[in-house]
Amino acid sequence: IVLEDADLDSAIDAALWATFFHAGQACESGTRLFLPDTLHDDVVSKLVEKTKKIRLGDPSEMTSDMGPLINQRQLDRVLGYIEKGKAEGATVATGGKRAEGEGLEKGFYVEPTIFTGVTNDMAIAREEIFGPVLSVLRYKDVDEAIELANQSSYGLGGAVWSRDTQAAWNVARRIRTGTVWINEYHMLNVQAPFGGYKESGLGREFGDEGLEAYTETKTIYLDLVGKREKKVWYDMIARRG
Repeated sequence: IVLEDADLDSAIDAALWATFFHAGQACESGTRLFLPDTLHDDVVSKLVEKTKKIRLGDPSEMTSDMGPLINQRQLDRVLGYIEKGKAEGATVATGGKRAEGEGLEKGFYVEPTIFTGVTNDMAIAREEIFGPVLSVLRYKDVDEAIELANQSSYGLGGAVWSRDTQAAWNVARRIRTGTVWINEYHMLNVQAPFGGYKESGLGREFGDEGLEAYTETKTIYLDLVGKREKKVWYDMIARRG
């Protein structure tokens, strides 16, 4: 969620990082971007401009910004979602097909793709694509942004961008997701629990909560009462028998 007072240059870079990191193959990828009506066109224009400069190639090469998808099956799946987005009425602002070019013919590369005109009832906004596809949604005010953000079956990660820390904090508290970054994305710490709400899973990794999943508890009872005090109870059980 980008608030109206956000540092837009930083927010735009973060949106690309949130979506195209590992070609979108990260569980907490930020695949929906909520923009206020007042900033929408300007931000989308800059997003498209920067996205077109992303260099695809061998991820082991320093000259590459984004690598391929893991296999043919995932390539077909991602391309299928892109076609669904088009069919459901979203507009491809950039990308939208398998990437072509020297060195890309042997890999499962997809052009980094941005959709505009997206609504939450579309598959590209509702479902986990696990690929380099960003859906841009508009909002009129902060309450609507939060409502739209929470209209999801998932809730693993999200972010709020604002120069006003308190305003961002207030929004973060209302988002139904296990991790919320403020002016940041993909940053994890082993001391902080990580996990999701809703269909994003149960339990937590990292932190004390993460260790509890590997803990076997044991209960031992010791008699501190003595036979005389327990005799009435035992006699009652014996009579029932």
